[in-house]
Amino acid sequence: MESPCCAQVVGEEIDRYRSPGDDTVAKILRVVPAISSTRRLNPSGSVSGIWRNVHRPVNDPLSAPVHCRPNAAVAMIIAVRARRLSFLVGAVALVVVLVVTLVSLGIGTKSSTPQSGKSTSTTTSGSTKKRPTVAQANPADSHTFLGPYGVEASWVVAENKLPGTTDWQIEDEPTSGSIAGFSNKTYAAAGNHVTLYVSSTAPRFRVEAYRMGYYGGKGGLLVWRSAEVTGRDQPNCPLTPAVNMVACDNWKPSLTFRITSAFLPGEYLLKLVGSGSAQSYVLLTVWDPSSHAAYLFKGDVYTEEAWNTYGGYDYYQGLGNCAPTYPVCNRARVVSFDRPTATGDGASDFLSNEYPLLRLMEAHGLDVTYADDITVEQHPSILLQHRALLSLGHDECWSLAERLAADRAQDHGVNMIFFGASAVLRHVRLQASPFGPDRELVDYRDPSEDPLNGKGNPLEVTGNTWFTPPTNWPESGFTGEMYAGFLEPGSPGAPFVVEDANAWIFKGTGLHDGSDVPGVINADFDHLAPSWPMPSDLQVLGHSPIPLSEVQTDLGEWGTHTYSDATYYTTVSSKAGVFDSGNNNWIDSLSQCPASAVTCSAGVMQKITDNLLWLFGQGPAGRVIPSVANWRQVVPAGS
Repeated sequence: MESPCCAQVVGEEIDRYRSPGDDTVAKILRVVPAISSTRRLNPSGSVSGIWRNVHRPVNDPLSAPVHCRPNAAVAMIIAVRARRLSFLVGAVALVVVLVVTLVSLGIGTKSSTPQSGKSTSTTTSGSTKKRPTVAQANPADSHTFLGPYGVEASWVVAENKLPGTTDWQIEDEPTSGSIAGFSNKTYAAAGNHVTLYVSSTAPRFRVEAYRMGYYGGKGGLLVWRSAEVTGRDQPNCPLTPAVNMVACDNWKPSLTFRITSAFLPGEYLLKLVGSGSAQSYVLLTVWDPSSHAAYLFKGDVYTEEAWNTYGGYDYYQGLGNCAPTYPVCNRARVVSFDRPTATGDGASDFLSNEYPLLRLMEAHGLDVTYADDITVEQHPSILLQHRALLSLGHDECWSLAERLAADRAQDHGVNMIFFGASAVLRHVRLQASPFGPDRELVDYRDPSEDPLNGKGNPLEVTGNTWFTPPTNWPESGFTGEMYAGFLEPGSPGAPFVVEDANAWIFKGTGLHDGSDVPGVINADFDHLAPSWPMPSDLQVLGHSPIPLSEVQTDLGEWGTHTYSDATYYTTVSSKAGVFDSGNNNWIDSLSQCPASAVTCSAGVMQKITDNLLWLFGQGPAGRVIPSVANWRQVVPAGS
């Protein structure tokens, strides 16, 4: 294919120097199409020093006039100025033009940095996987705007128009064999390498990386697939008896791959697929350090690891006989990220307590980016780059560094959304493992057992909760309310009951005071606690009674019920807004109901959540809609 656009630009440059009647330009322009037809133009889209891609679709909004490399044009101008030399000199000049232009076009070279939407492959193991090209799906080139559901980003809108797939799902139990694994990172940025440690009874397996989103309702996009890898049945993971920690740091690495620019920021399910029928997941967050997206979606890796029973131990239970104490004496005091996850096919509670919100936000094209607890721990200032921090469905474990980072962000006007109850309840800290820094999570839940007790900063000592000694720092002054208990497993749950239907969050729902939304309240729940530190301008949005027969609680009983509260407040100085859902089932209630469901709360819960994201994505919520204190009017009094 000829490149008349290139010829036009070069001709315009040469016209500045040529003399009337000079035919050298015509000779050169006959050479240019022959040169450009030898190779497709560099598709990177950058104007500086490379060709802009003329092979984009004609309807591509990023298509633009073609520009040529300056050095090619200069070479041609040199040839023009040599027009009065002998035939031999002219021939030499044309040869120079050819050589310089060939070098300029990069003939025989390969780009070292794959571009978004282009073919990518692993650095040490894997096969090339082409990603559907949508030129707009590039966070660096994105523009944002306020839409009906919140602040939207053009790259998220474009990304989710790509044809997705449901192949990310694991629907059937394996008929034989097993496969499980973990990675050496919980999050990674472009250019990082990720190593997977996999134990498989299958002779061979592969890895498929799916970016999770909406994608036309399919839910995921296949971004990369590895080559077939030899399976290995890894040894049993040893136990460290003093702290009941199970860590698989005796496993051999299975493969390493590079996070290329095809891995756009997001939450990824790395699906391990054995050559038999065994399948499982490894979770990975891909982070963009330069992002200033409105919403920061923070993965709850601390809490997921705290509840990970792989090998028989987590912070809440262990193997062997134990005296009836609280916390139980056979629990783990330290847990390790160097092991697979025992639940959710390796994905923990991601698909219930995180993914439904992610899917909703990406379906609406919201300006969202992704991180996890360890990202915030290692890079605390990133919270200041965003307008709202999203704490997800079960986020009870926080470190001191993470809490201080969130406090500082709130002081700078960053809004906080606690989609789950019991947020900031447990106190953890990181330490290194044989596989690297910040790979073990410490929570003795008893200061007398913690080696740091009496030897350092008391805010680093892990008591049972943040509000117990030696920290004595209750979460209620931050989240707005206190952890109150949990519904018994198997409980049918309770409806969400509207307390203040005139509040902005219920706009367009048709709800009124006393309306109930079935099946929303389940698992952990919070309620306001006036006897603890609490914001004075707290606005109670939902006040939902739960029968005492279905719960365990030691923080409030009123007759035959206790209560789950949804609250909102805005700070006086920074105007930051804080929302607490008051229960752990909020995000899961956003999931589409099966066709057989008699009642479905998903529609109204999605609308309420849309209203929340719309307000919080615009900056300090108190500047737009400050909270209106009503907690003193809630009945029964103090509930």
